[in-house]
Amino acid sequence: MPSMRSCDIFCTVVDNYGDIGVCWRLARQLAAEHGLRVRLWVDDLARFRRISPDIVPGQESQHSHGVEIKWWREPFPAADPADVVVEAFACNLPANYVAAMVARQPKPAWINLEFLSAENWVQGCHALPSPHPSIPLVKHFFFPGFVIGTGGLLAEHGLTQARDRFQRSAAEQAGFWKALGLPAPRAGELQVSLFCYPHDEVAALLRAWAAGGAPVRCLVPEGVAQQALSAFFAAENLAPGAVLRKDGLEVRIFPFLDQDEYDRLLWACDLNFVRGEDSFVRAQWAARPLLWQIYPQRDGAHWPKLEAFLGLYCQGLPETIAAATTRFWRAWNKGDGMEVEAAWPGFWEYRIELRSHALSWARDLPKTGNLANNLAQFCENLLK
Repeated sequence: MPSMRSCDIFCTVVDNYGDIGVCWRLARQLAAEHGLRVRLWVDDLARFRRISPDIVPGQESQHSHGVEIKWWREPFPAADPADVVVEAFACNLPANYVAAMVARQPKPAWINLEFLSAENWVQGCHALPSPHPSIPLVKHFFFPGFVIGTGGLLAEHGLTQARDRFQRSAAEQAGFWKALGLPAPRAGELQVSLFCYPHDEVAALLRAWAAGGAPVRCLVPEGVAQQALSAFFAAENLAPGAVLRKDGLEVRIFPFLDQDEYDRLLWACDLNFVRGEDSFVRAQWAARPLLWQIYPQRDGAHWPKLEAFLGLYCQGLPETIAAATTRFWRAWNKGDGMEVEAAWPGFWEYRIELRSHALSWARDLPKTGNLANNLAQFCENLLK
């Protein structure tokens, strides 16, 4: 896009951090790589601060990484709409801002950035226009995705090169563990990152690891799986720095990391448990085996999304490995503790093959183009 283009991104923060994680990565990439003047409107700066420590809660306007961050609150202030307006995950724009969009000439490119899905219908809906029924504005739906014909996935320039350099460098990895306040992994020790929703079945996973014979070091951000960890270890202190041990299992609690450091954690671990959208995508770019806990919905609407991704991800895997992967992923998402404990050994038996598959999968992801580039080009075409 031309350097003078402007972009407003609107984000409401919910507890899983997937929404603000996606919006913050997108905002930074549009500013750094496409020369846009980006304003990121966020309703909860305190939660935002957990993944970007330089954010100051309560401040109306501030700048970070080339992006202007605006506190989105009511009453919404008068603001001139940008050339590109991104409504992330159907968050509903303020009424007075929409009125200003109507009055603006030329009209802005209005984008509804949708949730990520591997379902087949996404290709047919991606980039479709949706004329507003009562005002002269057209919204376009933009779907992230894993296949050509979708918006692709967020990936900043140099991401895979930085990952490969880190994973090849013992010195970079040693520096990372030291900065995190952790000793270097012991020989033969499985390194796991665990980021999940409140989940009783964490205890089943911990039992399987403790009794498995091989040493496991599980790294957990503060506030995650607290109830299960407290009960399993009979421990009350789960503050950052806490170390919990039982048989061959060691759990270490650490503060929430900023996005760049979280990427390095994913790169450094042998297996990553992730939740929501942002960590899910970054775990795929990490080229390591992963297990995704999809955001659970009461009506079961999340199951087709999970199955669609499993069907895509397991393509090319031998039948036995695909079956073991599917069994473990389903058990984790169903919350079936007995099945989680039973499925773990069969899943991790194929760790060498799973690691090779994760690398092949990550190598194929760029074929769709990346989300920020695709969005920038799409909007530029709309504004011509």
